[in-house]
Order: sequence, then structure tokens, then C-alpha cells
Amino acid sequence: MDMNTTEVSTRARILIVDDDAWNLEVLSAMLQPHYDAMAAPSGELALQIATGSSPPDLILLDVLMPGMDGYEVLTRLRNSPATRDIPVIFITGLDAAEDEEKGLKLGAVDYITKPYCLPIILGRVHTQLELKHARDGLRDQNAYLEAEVEKRLKENQLVQNQLLQSEKKAAIGQLATGIAHEINNPVGFVTSNLKTLDIYKRDILEILDAYEALEPACTSDKTALLKIRSLKQQKDLDFLRSDICQLISESQQGMARVAKIVSDLKDFAHAENREWLWADLNSGLDSTLNIVRNEIKYHCTLNKAYGDIPKVYCMVSQLNQVFLNLLVNAAQAIPEKGDITIRTGQVGDEVFIAISDTGSGIPAETLPRIFEPFFTTKPVGKGTGLGLAISFDIVQKHKGRIEVESSVEKGTTFTVWLPINPPAEVAVKTES
Repeated sequence: MDMNTTEVSTRARILIVDDDAWNLEVLSAMLQPHYDAMAAPSGELALQIATGSSPPDLILLDVLMPGMDGYEVLTRLRNSPATRDIPVIFITGLDAAEDEEKGLKLGAVDYITKPYCLPIILGRVHTQLELKHARDGLRDQNAYLEAEVEKRLKENQLVQNQLLQSEKKAAIGQLATGIAHEINNPVGFVTSNLKTLDIYKRDILEILDAYEALEPACTSDKTALLKIRSLKQQKDLDFLRSDICQLISESQQGMARVAKIVSDLKDFAHAENREWLWADLNSGLDSTLNIVRNEIKYHCTLNKAYGDIPKVYCMVSQLNQVFLNLLVNAAQAIPEKGDITIRTGQVGDEVFIAISDTGSGIPAETLPRIFEPFFTTKPVGKGTGLGLAISFDIVQKHKGRIEVESSVEKGTTFTVWLPINPPAEVAVKTES
């Protein structure tokens, strides 16, 4: 047999275990031309070598040895995860069938009886090394396939999340269009009527002023004069003058607020804003706050500390989605009363948006998983586990990062870092 035909064989390490020095010398001489042979005169030393930094690819193990015999050595090898896959061939003078059966039951791959025959030993060693090489290859292939399956599952999950997000944003956009259509018309005519009413108010008050100027001259009919003065006092004309002005002003402000909310909702989800453009993130935060204000205002005090930051080249509608998710999470993390603080600023060629809450915080053991799709600590029905995963993906698309600091019962801070300039692969459009 030409042992040089197999590359695996020429590189293999063989551990020979025998308490007889002559046997070790003979077997080493037989194997050394083809393999890297190592010798161990005892079972204890064999286990040390097998669990060392350079374990053998195959072990030739004598059965009858003082102290720890071959059966005990094999049992310990098979019970250790580090050595259980090393093939072991028994070499012994015992030739009874029950001895061979015992060795094979314990996990030996072959059984060679003395006296030694070089071709037989080389052939069986070569065969077992080839089998080990095949098993190792199969194991590595299985590990690779498992990793690929896991990778594909995560990729599929991410694609599903993105599709779900796209559907949600499309639904929001459609809803925004419907809301704008349904609300803008009544808002328009109510606003118009308020403007007209404001003009009528000024005219009426001007007429009242003229009558009041004539009041001192109306002395001929004292009964009528007393009646007018009594009616003015009864209706509290001075209060009506001031309050009607305030009511009209508040109504106009309210209608402007409704129009602003509709406008912000359209800006938040409008398809035209899904392209890359230069955007003011402070304004994006304000637009998002208008959408989520109802979630915050009843139990959270909002603090804004906006810095003077430059415009960022980004997909502003997607970043608004990130801000929305972080603000909703902050509000939901506060069980009763608490504070939400938004800070923005610039450090070097990056801007940051930090959203802090004084809520319940995130346990340390949970922090590594918060960006996993479908992972949530919220009660059933309160969250899908997609918000932070989608936010993480959006920020990564912008070549940014999200940092988290949290302390249980003290609160959490999410900080979004974004480059001011666009990623290299994004074509920059000139600011209009």
C-alpha cells in the first residue's frame, strides 16, 4: 500500500499507548515514516496528551497496563467532550472474542492482536484516519449548514419585518391621505367662518361702542336708559367683549393645531419623503412628537434640549419612525408619572439624538436581546417586538448606531448616532 497517496495520512498525529518500552519503540518505528508518532507509557500520560493543545488524530491503545488499563482509558476518553471523537484502536495480546467485544462496546473502532504486522497496522490506521476525516468533514459541513440555515432564517425574518414595516407605512400613508381629505375640508370652512366671525365681531363691537358713546345724551327717556343699563349689567357686557375675542382666538389656534397635526401626519408617512434628502432632524422630532403627543401628555413631562445641529442626509420618514418607536417605548416604560427628555447635538461629523425616560429600566440580562425581532418584555397585546428591531435596521442603513444605557427602576437612554454626510453608496442630491 502506498501511504503517500493520502494527504490526510501524512499529516496525522498518532498516539501510541503501551507500558512496554520495546513495543513503543517498535510501533513508533513502524509509523514514523508515515505519521507524526507520539508515545505514552501509561494511561494517565495518554489522557494528558489527548486533552492537551495538540491532541492526536488516532490512538493505538494497549489493553493490559498497570494502574489504569486500556478499558479505563477508553472509558474516560469517551466520557470527555474534548476526546470522545478520537478514534481508538486496541492493540493487545488478548485474542478472546469476549475481550474484543468488550473493547468495541466501550467505543473502540478496531482491535489488533499481537504480534504486530506492519501492513495490517498501517492499513487499519489509514482506514480509520480516512473515516475520521470523513466524519470531521461531515461534522463541519453540518455545522456550516446549520449556521447557513440560521443565517437564512434571520435574513428571511428581517425581510418579513421590512415587508411588514413597508405595509404599515403604506397603511399609515393611506390613512393620512384619508384623514387629510376628511378633516381638511371641515377645518377649512370652520377656519374661514372663524375669520369671518372675527370681522363680524369687530363690526358689532364698533356699533356697540357708538351706542355707548350716545348713552349719556339719551336723557329724555330715563326708563329706556335704565333698561339698557340694567341689561348691560345683567349680560355683563364688559366680560362678553373680552371673552368673545378670547374664544375666537382660541378657536383659531385650535383649528391651526388640527391642521398642523394633519400636516405632520402626512409628512411623517408620505411616500415622497422616503427618498434620501437633507433634513432637519429637530423638525423631524417635533413632527413626530405631534403624532405621539397623546401617548405622552397624560403621564409624562416632556423636556426638550435641542442643540444647534446641521441638516443630515437621510431618509427622514424612516428616521421619524425610529423616533416614534423610541418615544412610544419611553412613554410605555413609565408606569405612572415620569419625565421624557430629548437631547440633540453634534460631535465631530456625527449628530446624536438621545431619548431618555425615568421609567422601569431594562434588566442587564435582557439588554443584549432588545434588538432581536419579535423579542419583547411587554405584556401580551402591548407590543410585537418589532419596533426596536426595525429601528436598529433603519439606523444601520444610515451607517449609524444605537447605544443603550439602562438602570432598573431608574430609566433608560437610547442614543441614535448618525453621520451628517450620506453613505458612500448613496447618490447625493443638491439641496434646493
